[in-house]
Amino acid sequence: MKSVSFIVALLLLVGLIIGGGALFTVSQTEQAIVLRLGEPVAGRGLITEPGLHFKIPFIENVVFLDNRILSAESPNLEVLASDNQRLEVDSFVRYKIVDPLRFYQTVGGILGANNQLASVLNSAVRRVLSEANQQQIVRDERAALIVKIKDQANLEAHKFGVEVVDARIRRVDLPQQISEKVYGRMQTERAREAAEYRAQGSEQAQKIRAKADRDVIVLKAEAQRQADQIKARAMRAQPHFRGKFW
Repeated sequence: MKSVSFIVALLLLVGLIIGGGALFTVSQTEQAIVLRLGEPVAGRGLITEPGLHFKIPFIENVVFLDNRILSAESPNLEVLASDNQRLEVDSFVRYKIVDPLRFYQTVGGILGANNQLASVLNSAVRRVLSEANQQQIVRDERAALIVKIKDQANLEAHKFGVEVVDARIRRVDLPQQISEKVYGRMQTERAREAAEYRAQGSEQAQKIRAKADRDVIVLKAEAQRQADQIKARAMRAQPHFRGKFW
């Protein structure tokens, strides 16, 4: 009886292991590919519906892929604009897996897709921005240029089973060495303007002080003249008043 119970328990355990290996769950944010010896299983190789699904244990395996919108970023890229101005561009794309089987066969997973799309984005950014000048890139035609980058990147992205749904240029700057030179020139120019303004202010201050000194001298001279006139009139009037009252 003990032997029978042990065998039954063992069989139940094996059944649980096999049953557990035969079931898998696909969440709302996932899609799955059921593979048998590296090839999708006919009829149920692609699973897009969330819920509980099955596979043959030890023979079939499942690859889960995200069905949300994903992002791939390009490292800072130096681009030569049409006016020979060097610019440092920071950009990224958002994409969605539309052909899971091709995606799995060409790039394997999200990391591989991000690497491939970064290269595709770099090429698109170089091609599009090289045909525009700095003012168009930074201000005048930035939105239209981004649309062109998205469209060109999307053409290449279809090879990997993905669709580029959006592209963005996060930042456009002058390269660091050029920026330092520009900032240096700006600082020199501002220092020159400040020195010029200080010189003009000093000159105006000297003119104002000189005028004030002249005005003081004139006022003092006029006051002295008026005082002398008053004293003279008082001296002339003194004998008349003395005879009248004495």
